[in-house]
Amino acid sequence: MPSEKVLELKKQQVAELKERFANACAGVVVNYEGITVADDTKLRKELREAGVKYTVTKNTLIHLAIDGTELSGLDEVLLGTTAIATSQDDYTAAARILSKYADANKNFVIKSGFLDNEVIGLDKINSLAKLPSREVLLATVCNAFNAPIAAFARAIQAVVDKGGEAAPAEEAAAPAEEAAAPAEEAAAPAEEAAAPAEEAPAAE
Repeated sequence: MPSEKVLELKKQQVAELKERFANACAGVVVNYEGITVADDTKLRKELREAGVKYTVTKNTLIHLAIDGTELSGLDEVLLGTTAIATSQDDYTAAARILSKYADANKNFVIKSGFLDNEVIGLDKINSLAKLPSREVLLATVCNAFNAPIAAFARAIQAVVDKGGEAAPAEEAAAPAEEAAAPAEEAAAPAEEAAAPAEEAPAAE
C-alpha cells in the first residue's frame, strides 16, 4: 500500500497537471516509444526554445488531472508511453514541432491534442502544424499595418541621434505664421468699413 508521502506527492503532481492544462491554450499528447536519447534531447531543446513545456507523464496522473473536465476525452488515448507538450500563448508551436518530428520518426506517434480546453483530432493538429510560427505571424501583421508607424519611429530616432535638435522644424513653422499676418491685417479694413453702417441712425 502506498505510503502517505507517496500519496501526497501524487496529489501534488495531479494538482500541477490540472493547473498546467487550465493555463494552456494548446497541447499535444504523443507516444514517444522508440525515441533515442539524442533525438529526445534535440526535440526537447527545440520545444523549450519555442516556449513549449514537454514532459513524460504517467497515464494515471493525466487521467486524474482531466477527470470531470472538458479534457476528459483524452482518456481514450492514454495507452502505452505518453508525453505531453503544452503552450500558454502559442497555438501552433507544439503541433508544428511534434508533427515534423513524427513525420521523420515512425515510432513517434501523435495521439491527440486540445485547443482552448477542447479536445481535437489529428486533422486539426495537422492543420495547426501547417500554420506559420507565432513570430512569423506577428511580423507579417506588423509589416502590413505598421509601416507608417515604423517610418515615424525612424524619424524620431533621427532627431534623438542629433541630440534632440528640433529647431529646424520650429524655424520652418515661423514663415507660415508670418504669412498669416497680412491676411489678418487685410481683414481689418473690412471690419472698419462695416462700422459706419452700424453707426447710421435707425429709420424712424
